Amino acid sequence: MSVTTRSPQYYAILTVDLGAWRSPVAHRYGVPEVGGSNPLAPTVLHPRICKGGEWPVIRRRVARVAGRSPQTVRIVIADDEPIIRLDLRELLTSLGYDVVGEAADGRTAIELARKLKPDLIILDIKMPEMDGIDAAEELSREGLAPVVLLTAYSERELVDRAKAAGVAGYLVKPFRESELMPVIELALARFRDLQRLERQVVELQEALEARKLIERAKGILMQVHGLSESEAFQRMRRISMDNRKSMREVAEAILLAHQLESRSS
Repeated sequence: MSVTTRSPQYYAILTVDLGAWRSPVAHRYGVPEVGGSNPLAPTVLHPRICKGGEWPVIRRRVARVAGRSPQTVRIVIADDEPIIRLDLRELLTSLGYDVVGEAADGRTAIELARKLKPDLIILDIKMPEMDGIDAAEELSREGLAPVVLLTAYSERELVDRAKAAGVAGYLVKPFRESELMPVIELALARFRDLQRLERQVVELQEALEARKLIERAKGILMQVHGLSESEAFQRMRRISMDNRKSMREVAEAILLAHQLESRSS
């Protein structure tokens, strides 16, 4: 094992020599054969140093050499051909991902996703019972995990269906090993961004609803006790602080009390 470090302006180039062999994954997924070396050998290259802008291939073992332990991404894969699943599992494992479940059809993939709560799901399109796109649509609707379609089909109709289903990534076989990681990482990033936006929407909706309740409660205090808007707000704020309740909870209590009094009278 050798580690070579360049100037501080560049990342270190970490090289791990595992000897000469060729994985069946390389052949099946179109990874070019490299004479006398392992095409899946753990090597990290910074994009600025790589020839032709090649995306860095990052390995779990190299990460340990560099003194950092990456968070493992848990993946469920689905393909109706066992040999494809075996090769894909080997490829993903070599890239540092953790394959936690396998399925031969879309319906089983959905059940595994609900049970295992993976970070990502990789689906083939042509599968029995439920194809990959229909499964992706259901997974996206439930917000279980981002979906990447890994398929030999690239027809426009399938791509349009995939877009409508909320697919986060689409990769056509055969592909180079270095093309898989960017698709996965971008799908994960987009899914996190979508979740963050959804949380922000919910928070804004809750804030708007709370504001409406507070305004109604202020109006009741102003009407019943003859207070100004500022005085009504300050009274609500004092109640909130004294009782360690949110302004929304105080407003709801005022509205409920006023409703009960109105009914009794």
